[in-house]
Amino acid sequence: MKSGAGQYFTPRSVIEAMVEVVDPQPDQTVHDPACGTAGFLLAAWEHMKENPKARDRAVYSALKNKFSGVDIVPEVVRLAAMNLYLHGIIGVDSIVEAKDALLGAGGKSYDIVLTNPPFGRKQSYRIVRDDGEIDSEREDYDRQDFFVTTSNKQLNFLQHIMTVLAPEGEAAVVLPDNVLFESGAGETIRRRLLRNFDFHTLLRLPTGIFYKQGVKANVLFFDKKPPSETAATKDLWIYDLRTNKRFTLKERPMTKGDLLDFIESYRSGRRREREEAERFRRFPLETLLARDKVNLDIFWLKDDTLDDPDLLPPPDEVAAEIVESLQTAIDRFRGVAAALGGTQT
Repeated sequence: MKSGAGQYFTPRSVIEAMVEVVDPQPDQTVHDPACGTAGFLLAAWEHMKENPKARDRAVYSALKNKFSGVDIVPEVVRLAAMNLYLHGIIGVDSIVEAKDALLGAGGKSYDIVLTNPPFGRKQSYRIVRDDGEIDSEREDYDRQDFFVTTSNKQLNFLQHIMTVLAPEGEAAVVLPDNVLFESGAGETIRRRLLRNFDFHTLLRLPTGIFYKQGVKANVLFFDKKPPSETAATKDLWIYDLRTNKRFTLKERPMTKGDLLDFIESYRSGRRREREEAERFRRFPLETLLARDKVNLDIFWLKDDTLDDPDLLPPPDEVAAEIVESLQTAIDRFRGVAAALGGTQT
């Protein structure tokens, strides 16, 4: 499957690893606010129905009511519904809604959120409703439950997930690098994430695993905690699966085996037993807050390509990374121009 209109389909190996470490239980609700063809929901379904608790007939029967998803593209929602039906998740009503998830929380909250929101920056969709009116993605969202207004779609999805997550709920979200270092709204959101949530794990994904070349992304794992005078995050553990790792979609695709060390290092259900290793490091909260603009784009491994040009990625991938970086820089300059009263083009 290919990317389109800002969507970057998540490799199955990454989805399965995310579900395995989050370990959703049969009594928990699972939601994906940007579900696409329902890959995360299906992986969670397969995981949960193998749980020993699901051997109870009543528990297994109730499982189908634990899943929900949203996507803005009606055609994709129909594909998701068909996909869920073929895998036995059926009911009177579809569990996937066709709407813009960012328009509101709908008064609902969820125990588990697993998702890969669209990475695109611009308005992508124009949808003709049954009444003839046109709906489209908005560039910004004025929501009372958001604590900052921004046109950055990924930051808005992160705010949305933080809002709809139930108390003690868990989230695993694929987001691009700009979420980790963008100033202004990005810094505000990162500070809120570290304070009100236990942002305990960050997985730096390698390049070459998405259909669009040059995309640099991460998986953010965080738990919602009750209000407290002290910050919920104590330490952020970062696993670097990017430095000196090379994958392609055809010749060297990422497999579940490439993620086994991360899965073991994560210590699902026993995170207190974690140990530092070459690719897995612990960063205390005070270290994170002391970084300029709370920049969480942290790396420590030496990039071997700096010494050996033969280890560089293919030219098309390097070019794509440059384009992605330039686009990020342009967006940041536009933000500065807007703040200074200039006009955006």
